[in-house]
Amino acid sequence: MSISVKKGDTVLVISGKDKGKTAKVRKLLPKKNRVILERINIVKKNTKPSRKNAQGGVIEIEAPLNCSNVMIYCPKCAKGVRVGVKRSEDGTRSRFCQKCGETIEKG
Repeated sequence: MSISVKKGDTVLVISGKDKGKTAKVRKLLPKKNRVILERINIVKKNTKPSRKNAQGGVIEIEAPLNCSNVMIYCPKCAKGVRVGVKRSEDGTRSRFCQKCGETIEKG
């Protein structure tokens, strides 16, 4: 199964504790079918003292979300949409919103 979002895309979270929020994709984990989003799905993690963090303690990190829980956000429609792919005459591919036909770029 391939991931339909790319790094830098703006996406809408459609399920989970952060449902309804939009964020940028920070990292893709294609083998696990997951994405990491900026400031979404924050969890607390206990860390032992180390050279990097001498104090140790509780830190907050962004946990991965399943790709099925996000949709690409269309700024024109102002909601999450499905995406189609057009191929132009010169061979370049571009993604577009299937609701309004607007071309979707990263960011």
